[in-house]
Amino acid sequence: MDAKQILNADFLDILFEGRNKEYGAYELRKTYNKRIITGIIVMLIFTALFLLLTVLGNSTKKAKAQIFVQDVSLANVTEKPKEPPPPPPPPPPKVEPPKVEITKFTPPKIVKDQEVKEPPPEVAKLEDTKIGTINQEGAKDMGIVAPVVENKGTGVVEAPKQQEDYDKIFTVVQIQAEFPGGMAAWQKFLERNLNASVPVDNGAPPGKYTVVLSFIVDKTGAISDIKAENDPGYGTKEEAIRVLKKSPNWKPAVQNGRNVIYRQRQSITFQVADE
Repeated sequence: MDAKQILNADFLDILFEGRNKEYGAYELRKTYNKRIITGIIVMLIFTALFLLLTVLGNSTKKAKAQIFVQDVSLANVTEKPKEPPPPPPPPPPKVEPPKVEITKFTPPKIVKDQEVKEPPPEVAKLEDTKIGTINQEGAKDMGIVAPVVENKGTGVVEAPKQQEDYDKIFTVVQIQAEFPGGMAAWQKFLERNLNASVPVDNGAPPGKYTVVLSFIVDKTGAISDIKAENDPGYGTKEEAIRVLKKSPNWKPAVQNGRNVIYRQRQSITFQVADE
Protein backbone atom coordinates (compact mmCIF):
# COMPACT_ATOMS: atom_id res chain seq x y z
CA MET A 1 0.00 0.00 0.00
CA ASP A 2 1.59 3.25 -1.15
CA ALA A 3 1.60 6.55 0.75
CA LYS A 4 -1.43 7.97 -1.09
CA GLN A 5 -3.52 4.90 -0.26
CA ILE A 6 -2.42 5.05 3.36
CA LEU A 7 -3.68 8.66 3.68
CA ASN A 8 -7.07 7.74 2.24
CA ALA A 9 -7.37 4.29 3.81
CA ASP A 10 -9.39 3.40 6.92
CA PHE A 11 -7.65 2.38 10.16
CA LEU A 12 -8.97 -1.17 9.81
CA ASP A 13 -7.64 -1.44 6.30
CA ILE A 14 -4.18 -0.41 7.51
CA LEU A 15 -4.44 -2.79 10.50
CA PHE A 16 -5.45 -5.76 8.39
CA GLU A 17 -3.12 -4.99 5.47
CA GLY A 18 -1.56 -8.25 4.36
CA ARG A 19 -3.82 -10.34 6.62
CA ASN A 20 -6.74 -12.64 5.90
CA LYS A 21 -9.72 -10.32 5.82
CA GLU A 22 -12.06 -13.21 5.06
CA TYR A 23 -11.42 -14.78 8.49
CA GLY A 24 -14.20 -12.76 10.16
CA ALA A 25 -12.46 -10.41 12.56
CA TYR A 26 -12.14 -7.78 9.90
CA GLU A 27 -15.84 -7.96 9.07
CA LEU A 28 -16.87 -7.82 12.73
CA ARG A 29 -14.84 -4.72 13.42
CA LYS A 30 -15.92 -3.14 10.13
CA THR A 31 -19.63 -3.42 10.94
CA TYR A 32 -19.40 -2.89 14.73
CA ASN A 33 -20.78 0.66 14.83
CA LYS A 34 -23.56 -0.21 12.45
CA ARG A 35 -24.65 -3.18 14.55
CA ILE A 36 -24.58 -1.14 17.75
CA ILE A 37 -26.76 1.59 16.23
CA THR A 38 -29.17 -0.98 14.79
CA GLY A 39 -29.49 -2.74 18.15
CA ILE A 40 -30.20 0.50 20.00
CA ILE A 41 -32.87 1.48 17.44
CA VAL A 42 -34.57 -1.94 17.69
CA MET A 43 -34.52 -1.80 21.50
CA LEU A 44 -36.11 1.67 21.50
CA ILE A 45 -38.81 0.51 19.09
CA PHE A 46 -39.73 -2.50 21.26
CA THR A 47 -39.73 -0.35 24.40
CA ALA A 48 -42.03 2.20 22.79
CA LEU A 49 -44.42 -0.52 21.58
CA PHE A 50 -44.54 -2.07 25.07
CA LEU A 51 -45.36 1.24 26.73
CA LEU A 52 -48.01 2.02 24.10
CA LEU A 53 -49.73 -1.35 24.56
CA THR A 54 -49.69 -0.92 28.34
CA VAL A 55 -51.36 2.50 28.15
CA LEU A 56 -53.98 1.26 25.70
CA GLY A 57 -54.66 -1.79 27.85
CA ASN A 58 -55.29 0.31 30.97
CA SER A 59 -57.58 2.72 29.13
CA THR A 60 -59.70 -0.04 27.57
CA LYS A 61 -59.83 -2.28 30.68
CA LYS A 62 -63.44 -3.32 31.26
CA ALA A 63 -65.03 -2.52 34.60
CA LYS A 64 -66.35 -5.21 36.87
CA ALA A 65 -69.92 -5.11 38.18
CA GLN A 66 -71.34 -6.67 41.33
CA ILE A 67 -74.80 -6.94 42.85
CA PHE A 68 -75.85 -6.22 46.42
CA VAL A 69 -79.31 -6.85 47.82
CA GLN A 70 -80.90 -5.70 51.08
CA ASP A 71 -84.30 -5.22 52.66
CA VAL A 72 -85.63 -1.71 53.05
CA SER A 73 -87.80 -0.90 56.04
CA LEU A 74 -90.88 1.27 55.64
CA ALA A 75 -89.60 3.94 57.99
CA ASN A 76 -90.93 6.67 55.73
CA VAL A 77 -94.51 5.41 55.91
CA THR A 78 -96.44 7.35 58.50
CA GLU A 79 -99.50 5.82 60.03
CA LYS A 80 -102.51 7.86 60.88
CA PRO A 81 -102.66 8.48 64.62
CA LYS A 82 -105.32 6.42 66.30
CA GLU A 83 -108.21 8.39 67.62
CA PRO A 84 -108.58 8.14 71.41
CA PRO A 85 -111.58 6.10 72.56
CA PRO A 86 -114.65 8.08 73.61
CA PRO A 87 -114.87 8.86 77.33
CA PRO A 88 -116.99 6.44 79.33
CA PRO A 89 -120.50 7.58 80.23
CA PRO A 90 -120.89 9.03 83.74
CA PRO A 91 -122.16 6.65 86.39
CA PRO A 92 -125.88 6.86 87.11
CA PRO A 93 -126.76 9.15 89.98
CA LYS A 94 -127.05 7.45 93.29
CA VAL A 95 -130.71 7.24 94.28
CA GLU A 96 -131.24 7.73 97.96
CA PRO A 97 -134.11 5.69 99.38
CA PRO A 98 -136.92 7.84 100.73
CA LYS A 99 -136.59 8.65 104.40
CA VAL A 100 -139.17 7.09 106.63
CA GLU A 101 -140.22 8.62 109.94
CA ILE A 102 -138.54 6.79 112.79
CA THR A 103 -139.45 7.11 116.47
CA LYS A 104 -136.87 6.27 119.04
CA PHE A 105 -138.01 3.59 121.35
CA THR A 106 -135.95 2.22 124.20
CA PRO A 107 -136.83 -0.93 126.11
CA PRO A 108 -138.86 -0.10 129.22
CA LYS A 109 -137.04 -0.03 132.48
CA ILE A 110 -138.67 0.32 135.90
CA VAL A 111 -137.23 3.31 137.76
CA LYS A 112 -138.49 6.05 140.01
CA ASP A 113 -140.43 8.90 138.44
CA GLN A 114 -137.70 11.35 139.36
CA GLU A 115 -135.16 9.33 137.35
CA VAL A 116 -137.16 9.27 134.11
CA LYS A 117 -135.24 11.38 131.59
CA GLU A 118 -137.35 10.74 128.48
CA PRO A 119 -140.90 9.40 128.60
CA PRO A 120 -141.74 6.61 126.16
CA PRO A 121 -143.67 7.61 123.00
CA GLU A 122 -147.39 7.26 122.93
CA VAL A 123 -148.66 4.02 121.47
CA ALA A 124 -150.86 5.91 118.96
CA LYS A 125 -147.81 7.53 117.41
CA LEU A 126 -146.11 4.18 116.90
CA GLU A 127 -148.83 2.89 114.55
CA ASP A 128 -147.65 4.77 111.41
CA THR A 129 -143.98 5.12 112.11
CA LYS A 130 -140.95 2.90 112.28
CA ILE A 131 -139.39 2.05 115.58
CA GLY A 132 -135.69 2.55 115.87
CA THR A 133 -132.90 3.78 118.06
CA ILE A 134 -133.04 7.38 116.80
CA ASN A 135 -135.68 10.00 116.00
CA GLN A 136 -135.91 10.84 112.26
CA GLU A 137 -138.36 12.95 110.32
CA GLY A 138 -139.75 11.56 107.09
CA ALA A 139 -142.72 10.07 105.38
CA LYS A 140 -145.20 8.08 107.35
CA ASP A 141 -144.65 4.35 107.31
CA MET A 142 -146.98 3.08 104.56
CA GLY A 143 -145.24 -0.21 104.12
CA ILE A 144 -142.47 1.41 102.06
CA VAL A 145 -139.57 -0.90 101.63
CA ALA A 146 -136.23 0.66 100.80
CA PRO A 147 -134.96 -0.49 97.37
CA VAL A 148 -132.14 -2.97 97.33
CA VAL A 149 -128.91 -1.33 96.26
CA GLU A 150 -127.23 -3.44 93.58
CA ASN A 151 -123.50 -3.37 93.07
CA LYS A 152 -123.13 -2.88 89.31
CA GLY A 153 -119.39 -2.34 89.29
CA THR A 154 -117.59 0.91 88.64
CA GLY A 155 -120.00 2.11 85.99
CA VAL A 156 -117.20 2.30 83.36
CA VAL A 157 -118.42 1.14 79.97
CA GLU A 158 -115.72 -0.01 77.53
CA ALA A 159 -115.95 1.17 73.96
CA PRO A 160 -116.50 -1.61 71.42
CA LYS A 161 -113.25 -2.84 69.89
CA GLN A 162 -112.76 -2.01 66.23
CA GLN A 163 -112.40 -4.96 63.90
CA GLU A 164 -109.17 -5.11 61.84
CA ASP A 165 -109.66 -4.70 58.07
CA TYR A 166 -107.64 -7.58 56.61
CA ASP A 167 -108.40 -6.64 53.00
CA LYS A 168 -106.50 -3.35 53.03
CA ILE A 169 -102.87 -2.90 51.93
CA PHE A 170 -100.66 -3.13 55.01
CA THR A 171 -97.39 -1.22 55.32
CA VAL A 172 -96.54 -2.45 58.82
CA VAL A 173 -97.09 -6.10 59.76
CA GLN A 174 -95.96 -8.57 62.36
CA ILE A 175 -94.24 -10.84 59.79
CA GLN A 176 -93.05 -9.28 56.52
CA ALA A 177 -93.32 -10.91 53.12
CA GLU A 178 -90.28 -12.97 52.13
CA PHE A 179 -88.77 -14.53 49.01
CA PRO A 180 -89.11 -18.35 49.21
CA GLY A 181 -85.90 -19.57 50.75
CA GLY A 182 -84.99 -16.30 52.42
CA MET A 183 -82.37 -13.70 51.58
CA ALA A 184 -79.81 -16.26 50.39
CA ALA A 185 -82.25 -17.66 47.81
CA TRP A 186 -83.17 -14.12 46.70
CA GLN A 187 -79.47 -13.36 46.14
CA LYS A 188 -79.01 -16.50 44.03
CA PHE A 189 -82.11 -15.66 41.99
CA LEU A 190 -80.67 -12.23 41.16
CA GLU A 191 -77.25 -13.66 40.31
CA ARG A 192 -78.85 -16.05 37.81
CA ASN A 193 -81.28 -13.59 36.22
CA LEU A 194 -79.90 -10.06 36.69
CA ASN A 195 -77.49 -8.66 34.11
CA ALA A 196 -74.95 -7.00 36.38
CA SER A 197 -73.07 -5.54 33.41
CA VAL A 198 -75.94 -3.24 32.39
CA PRO A 199 -74.44 -0.08 34.01
CA VAL A 200 -71.00 -0.93 32.56
CA ASP A 201 -72.43 -1.43 29.08
CA ASN A 202 -74.13 1.95 29.37
CA GLY A 203 -70.92 3.75 30.32
CA ALA A 204 -71.40 4.05 34.09
CA PRO A 205 -68.26 5.20 35.95
CA PRO A 206 -67.06 3.24 38.98
CA GLY A 207 -69.44 3.54 41.94
CA LYS A 208 -72.61 2.13 43.51
CA TYR A 209 -76.04 2.44 41.89
CA THR A 210 -78.94 1.45 44.19
CA VAL A 211 -82.49 0.97 42.91
CA VAL A 212 -85.29 0.86 45.53
CA LEU A 213 -88.27 -1.16 44.34
CA SER A 214 -91.77 -1.10 45.81
CA PHE A 215 -94.35 -3.78 45.00
CA ILE A 216 -97.48 -5.49 46.32
CA VAL A 217 -97.41 -9.04 47.72
CA ASP A 218 -100.99 -10.31 47.96
CA LYS A 219 -102.41 -12.98 50.27
CA THR A 220 -101.30 -15.77 47.90
CA GLY A 221 -97.76 -14.38 47.52
CA ALA A 222 -98.20 -13.08 43.97
CA ILE A 223 -96.45 -9.76 43.29
CA SER A 224 -97.85 -6.82 41.34
CA ASP A 225 -97.76 -3.03 41.04
CA ILE A 226 -93.95 -2.92 40.73
CA LYS A 227 -92.56 0.60 41.02
CA ALA A 228 -89.06 2.06 41.19
CA GLU A 229 -88.86 4.78 43.82
CA ASN A 230 -85.65 6.17 42.29
CA ASP A 231 -83.58 5.94 39.10
CA PRO A 232 -79.76 5.97 39.37
CA GLY A 233 -79.58 5.83 35.56
CA TYR A 234 -77.50 3.74 33.15
CA GLY A 235 -80.37 1.26 32.68
CA THR A 236 -80.33 0.03 36.30
CA LYS A 237 -84.00 0.84 37.01
CA GLU A 238 -85.27 -0.95 33.93
CA GLU A 239 -83.10 -3.99 34.60
CA ALA A 240 -84.25 -4.25 38.24
CA ILE A 241 -87.94 -4.07 37.24
CA ARG A 242 -87.44 -6.63 34.46
CA VAL A 243 -85.92 -9.20 36.80
CA LEU A 244 -88.50 -8.65 39.57
CA LYS A 245 -91.29 -9.42 37.08
CA LYS A 246 -89.73 -12.88 36.62
CA SER A 247 -89.80 -13.59 40.36
CA PRO A 248 -91.87 -16.53 41.66
CA ASN A 249 -94.51 -16.02 44.33
CA TRP A 250 -93.26 -14.77 47.68
CA LYS A 251 -94.33 -15.89 51.14
CA PRO A 252 -97.20 -13.52 52.06
CA ALA A 253 -97.05 -11.19 55.05
CA VAL A 254 -98.85 -12.20 58.26
CA GLN A 255 -100.85 -10.01 60.64
CA ASN A 256 -102.61 -11.53 63.68
CA GLY A 257 -102.14 -15.01 62.23
CA ARG A 258 -103.72 -14.12 58.86
CA ASN A 259 -102.17 -13.64 55.41
CA VAL A 260 -102.59 -10.02 54.36
CA ILE A 261 -101.80 -7.78 51.39
CA TYR A 262 -98.47 -6.07 51.99
CA ARG A 263 -96.42 -3.43 50.16
CA GLN A 264 -92.85 -4.67 50.16
CA ARG A 265 -89.73 -2.55 49.53
CA GLN A 266 -86.50 -4.10 48.28
CA SER A 267 -83.23 -2.52 47.14
CA ILE A 268 -80.82 -3.81 44.47
CA THR A 269 -77.34 -2.27 44.29
CA PHE A 270 -75.13 -2.43 41.19
CA GLN A 271 -71.47 -1.84 42.03
CA VAL A 272 -69.09 -0.90 39.22
CA ALA A 273 -65.39 -1.20 39.97
CA ASP A 274 -62.20 -1.31 37.91
CA GLU A 275 -60.54 -4.70 37.70
